[in-house]
Amino acid sequence: MRKTSGNLAILRTLFIVSLVISNVVTGKLFYTGIELFGNVITLPGAVFCYAITFLTTDVIGEIWGRKEAGKTVFYGFMGQLMATALIILTRYIPAADRSVQEAYVTILGQNWVFVIGSLIAYYVSQTWDVYVFHKIRSVYMKKGTVKGRWIWNNASTVTSQIIDTILFIGISFGIGLGWFFDGAMRQPLLFMMIGQYIFKFILALLDTPFFMIMTRKKRI
Repeated sequence: MRKTSGNLAILRTLFIVSLVISNVVTGKLFYTGIELFGNVITLPGAVFCYAITFLTTDVIGEIWGRKEAGKTVFYGFMGQLMATALIILTRYIPAADRSVQEAYVTILGQNWVFVIGSLIAYYVSQTWDVYVFHKIRSVYMKKGTVKGRWIWNNASTVTSQIIDTILFIGISFGIGLGWFFDGAMRQPLLFMMIGQYIFKFILALLDTPFFMIMTRKKRI
């Protein structure tokens, strides 16, 4: 991929669109059909959209550098705040049809704790992703080799997904729904974290070929 302002704009647009859409579809949960410790792994609809965000920041970081990757994370955070504000504002505009209003609230009227959990998990995990990516990359760069691209790509993503999973589920379900304080729900909470992380881990590995292809011939 060429190192041009146009390509950077495309990747940032892809990042922000995926991020904002992830907030819209995260309310839809689906069963994977895979059991873990007797519990079927359940995932939010945002899991696929969110995986794209890590790929795009890694590509931006590899070609344009850490500073631009960090800016992208910040722009995404601001985009999330604006999208959340607009969704809340629209909720309180009088609806012409009561059934439409009820559907809107059901789909987009997320619990405020889930919104906070999503924002915190996003910013911390994405910031960590950029940090680890460039920390490991700098070690290889000092050795004068780029053959370890898949290492810093995977290391940054799989570790940041741990942070994202623990923070979002911990804040949203553990604190928001009170599962931390309910002895009967602590085990399901733990299994939810483990199950979702396993799936995210697989997605992180699957994005490696795309990262390698997109950064194979980076040119100014």
